[in-house]
Amino acid sequence: MAELTAAPAAAVDEVPVGKRVYLTVEYLVLFFGAIAAFDVLADGISPIPFLVALGLGCAIYLYRQRTFDRGNLLRPAAVRRELPSILALWVAATVVALVGVAVLLPDSLFGFPRSDPWRWAFVAVAYPVFSVYPQELIFRAFLFRRYRHAFGTGAWMIAASAAAFGFAHIIFSNWFAVIATTVGGLLFAYRYHRSQSLLAVSIEHGLYGVMIFTVGLGQFVYHGAG
Repeated sequence: MAELTAAPAAAVDEVPVGKRVYLTVEYLVLFFGAIAAFDVLADGISPIPFLVALGLGCAIYLYRQRTFDRGNLLRPAAVRRELPSILALWVAATVVALVGVAVLLPDSLFGFPRSDPWRWAFVAVAYPVFSVYPQELIFRAFLFRRYRHAFGTGAWMIAASAAAFGFAHIIFSNWFAVIATTVGGLLFAYRYHRSQSLLAVSIEHGLYGVMIFTVGLGQFVYHGAG
């Protein structure tokens, strides 16, 4: 298991204070200020085109970083290593979600696939490509690379990634979306920290997203799944 440290000295302590402050302010502006502005100004507009464009921009940024390990964008060997853990956690979470929906929201259980199976199938296929991977480029690969001198590469970085990821879901105007994605963000950030594989964390993220759409919780994170 990867060891977590609050702030690796090589990543933070040797960086001038001014640069750390600048990067922290930039992080707050981009991941909290800009998202809050989007929530106010673009109410009802799909975030998918923006995610794709921002994901592409982050990919270009990463490719221009000479010391960035491009293997992090895929790393299939890490996928094989992480898959048992990914699946075990996902199965447990799915059981909890099914029981929770059956008890608390029985009318919503499997509501999306039952009411609109073709749309559900389309979302299940398109979501990992057009939403998950761009999100992981932004909230994991870019954030981990860009702000390593502000937060290090361990526990503080994982917390910063999860906080930004959870806050981004205020656009759905419910606390379940924010809380669930903050918890999910902790898992995904830790998975990226541990595996250094954006493909592995994207698979994990996609599994949880499709599960949420399927069991009856999609109404909280996707307006078309109600």
